[in-house]
Amino acid sequence: MRSSGILMHISSLPSPYGVGTLGKAARDFADFLEKAGQSYWQTLPICPTSYGDSPYQSYSTYAGNPYFIDLDLLEHEGLLHKEEFVDTDWDSAPDQINYGALYEKRFPILRKAAARFQKRLMAPGNMKQIGDSYKNIDSDNSKNADGDKSHAGEYRSWKSSGYHVEGYRSFCQENAFWLDDYAVYMTLKGLHGGSSFMDWELPYRSRDPEAINRVRTEYAGELEFWKILQFFFFTQWHDLHAYCGSKGIAIIGDMPFYVALDSVDVWAHPELFLLDEDLVPVEIAGVPPDGFSENGQLWGNPVYRWEEHKKTGYKWWIQKIDYLCREYDVLRIDHFRGFDSYYTVPYEAETARGGRWNPGPGKELFEALNKAIGPQRIIAEDLGYTTPAVKQLLTDTGFPGMKILQFGFDERDESSPDHRPHTYPVNCVAYTGTHDNDTLQGWMENAPAENIAFAKDYLRLYDPDNYHWDMIKALYTTPAAVTIVQMQDILGLGSDCRMNVPSTMGGNWCWRMKDGMLDDALAGKLKSVTKLYERG
Repeated sequence: MRSSGILMHISSLPSPYGVGTLGKAARDFADFLEKAGQSYWQTLPICPTSYGDSPYQSYSTYAGNPYFIDLDLLEHEGLLHKEEFVDTDWDSAPDQINYGALYEKRFPILRKAAARFQKRLMAPGNMKQIGDSYKNIDSDNSKNADGDKSHAGEYRSWKSSGYHVEGYRSFCQENAFWLDDYAVYMTLKGLHGGSSFMDWELPYRSRDPEAINRVRTEYAGELEFWKILQFFFFTQWHDLHAYCGSKGIAIIGDMPFYVALDSVDVWAHPELFLLDEDLVPVEIAGVPPDGFSENGQLWGNPVYRWEEHKKTGYKWWIQKIDYLCREYDVLRIDHFRGFDSYYTVPYEAETARGGRWNPGPGKELFEALNKAIGPQRIIAEDLGYTTPAVKQLLTDTGFPGMKILQFGFDERDESSPDHRPHTYPVNCVAYTGTHDNDTLQGWMENAPAENIAFAKDYLRLYDPDNYHWDMIKALYTTPAAVTIVQMQDILGLGSDCRMNVPSTMGGNWCWRMKDGMLDDALAGKLKSVTKLYERG
């Protein structure tokens, strides 16, 4: 069945509280998708953001972003009072996010809600030690409460319990394999002024069992705060997920290939990353120079010790992908080509020039994954520098790859011919652009003149005010089984509303849709186009 959807991150939803959340605006967006005849809502990673505000550089693979916790829903549950947040100045425009203000002002409000929930935990009859899920630092935190190493088995029991004590206990048990380490990590970050674990004292940096267990004892309340926030987040997330399902909307989530150096992922499992004896990266990730960047892109992420992952049967990957496939209906894996080969430069490098390509695990990892958890609905982001080996890996897995309409007209991209609409295979997901691309209207204003001329000729573009609609229609005509359009392109917005400019700092990840932009007329227009090209 031919289908379509919209790419719209949670942060970009309208909200009076500085950033999009999992509350009413999210449900309103799901309602809009249903009215517009769409089948998918694609988000960016929903994990906590760190320095630079990128959802692709997170403190944790598993945790949810506390900024997305809806304050009105907490107020409805009696965990906040309206006057505690309604008049807060978030120092942001209606269409922008001020992450500095969020960092300074959001957590004091959330602490009030968490404190009230902690009182519920301490009420008569609720005195059971919530920390029962804590394990000694040397124990196997990959096991759940039942000893199942495959994540948490069917861990849905707490998801319909609301904001109740028993639900919280169940949540802590069933997510202990990541939640315990996350709570310790965030507590230690707070004690060290937010600095990376690389700057902590050696006992904390190296996870000395005595030092870590002391933190768990002396700062038990702070650890519980971070756990409660995750309980709040995932209670709201699963309520929203269920609501979308009731509307016939499937959620496409996103998994970064790499993890951030400043993350609990690296701190808790340093043996899985290419670090020296002082836990400093030997090499870091990036991409080589190309037509878009003369110095390449220096991402800075630590790279994997694939031989160690192989020794465990790729347990860390299986656990992570299993978890994320449960949180979403479909999982997009970013930088899929890294499983075939990946580019590294020395840690001290100032640019991505002079690096080297290294072999990845190839199809062996996905064979192990399939054996452990069975076939999953996965989209492979196979963009960038591709080789016959990368294409073969995509074929071997059977995952749909990605096509980007804009790339089809950019002569700087060697893969440009593969992104022209008449070449799309059925087994792919076709996009107008991703979070790293300009908007359609912005591209038509800012791309090289020869590329714009080519696109106008190929796509038969005549009306400058409706370039975006004509390009969306062209995407819908392709054989691609699924098409995804950025929300900015549905709205016909310009370059000032793009989500990210790769290899730049500041001003990224900030766009928000203004309240009132979604209406029945827009939904009707999109539904008409969707039906015309037999999508839905």
